[in-house]
Amino acid sequence: MTVPTPDRIVDIAIGYMGAKQLFAASRVGLFKALADGPRSAAELAATTGISEKFARILADAMNAKGLLNREEGRYSLAEDAAEYLGGNGATDLAPFLGFLNEISYGHWLQFDNTVDTTTPGDLQMDEGRWAVFMAGVMRYNSLHAEQLSRGFDFSGYRSLLDLGGLSPEFAVGALKANPELTARFVFDPSATQGITDALAANGFTDRATIEPAATDTAAPGGDHDLVMVNHVIHRFDAEQNKVILANARAAAKEGATLLLLDFFLDDDARQRPIDALHAGEYFVIDGTVVYLESEVRDWLTATGWKAREVLSLPGSPRVLVAEAV
Repeated sequence: MTVPTPDRIVDIAIGYMGAKQLFAASRVGLFKALADGPRSAAELAATTGISEKFARILADAMNAKGLLNREEGRYSLAEDAAEYLGGNGATDLAPFLGFLNEISYGHWLQFDNTVDTTTPGDLQMDEGRWAVFMAGVMRYNSLHAEQLSRGFDFSGYRSLLDLGGLSPEFAVGALKANPELTARFVFDPSATQGITDALAANGFTDRATIEPAATDTAAPGGDHDLVMVNHVIHRFDAEQNKVILANARAAAKEGATLLLLDFFLDDDARQRPIDALHAGEYFVIDGTVVYLESEVRDWLTATGWKAREVLSLPGSPRVLVAEAV
């Protein structure tokens, strides 16, 4: 007979301690200080400008979490920390951690009231906080786009419609993966400059078009063989989402593939944690919804799509892959 232990409960309960120390370690440059090789706590203190006492506290905490290795009093980056926190990888998550620390963490202090009243918290945004917010959200989107490019085979497609997403990075990743692909962006008008800049930076201006339109009413039409709807459905209600998916289907030829990327609540014996946690995050931030996967599948069926598979992207949302029927 297995005797229950309190480890899991305590680990969850003190999780915010690890999160805050991760945020602090990133903010003071602890990970980037280790990008060129191992350092002692004293060397980390000299490089980051914090006290040796706190360099040791932060380094030990990150070692306990597996992000740093420790040998003979010297710390070094674990592989994931080197790739995503050391500053030399393709996607540096420091802006995302900054958003979590400066915006999200404080917002969660309003979570009890949100639970009791079903009312989102008050963001109390100003220009500076919006800059931190957008930098973090867009960097998190870049991570999702990177993971999608690794998890989905874009070869064989020729015409991509990216409908209503928040970031151009998903389509840019597809264009990088498939030199025969062209992309059509139908995004909110506020995103036009960001898309233009991203295309120019990657040399894809001649392989893409941009058509500004409100996401919930955009009816682009067309005959695309690949459609992306990324980070869209949590921002709209059920009826709006059915319109969006119907308009996406009207722009796809028969047999086309839909990539519907978002967080979903599932009906498995054990819920995927990252999706459930984001259900709380999205609601306390601005009242948006992480939907049941079963509900989203019903919308797909009703709008001319047949769900084919689900991709679970590491550290990222899931992707419902569907086929136009």
